[in-house]
Amino acid sequence: MTIKFDALDAALLAELARDPRAPILELAQRLGVARNTVQARMKRLEASGAVRGYPPDIDVQAIGFAVHAFLGIELDQNKMDPIIETLRGFPHVLEVHATTGRADLLVRIAAQSQQDLLEIIQRVHAIDGVNHTETMLALATPIGYRSLPLVEHLTNRTIP
Repeated sequence: MTIKFDALDAALLAELARDPRAPILELAQRLGVARNTVQARMKRLEASGAVRGYPPDIDVQAIGFAVHAFLGIELDQNKMDPIIETLRGFPHVLEVHATTGRADLLVRIAAQSQQDLLEIIQRVHAIDGVNHTETMLALATPIGYRSLPLVEHLTNRTIP
């Protein structure tokens, strides 16, 4: 669901990105609006699905998963759903994207070691319907997942 998005929404999201545990009253004070305004905006953003939740942003490398890879998977098209469900059960799988091009799925994986990564890839190869994989190791992540620059662009507002 697409919603109308304005500068106040962008500012609210920027504040929540900086401090996801900030109380509503404090957010209202920072933004210079009424508490009810912040509460209504948050409810609207959550109900629309634009804000999916407030989980901690965990650095998986800091908890021992230093090897990051992207796995392109070519598969039997009629087996895509069961393959995705199997991948959902792999704790090392951080995300899966259905893609165009040679690979049908692009899978982001975190592993503790190269040996650990090899074992994960072997488990993926054992899934019925997986025909071929291509592994790309991530050497560094100079730009991690982010959404606030897009929010800024959408509202034509500079977020500090």
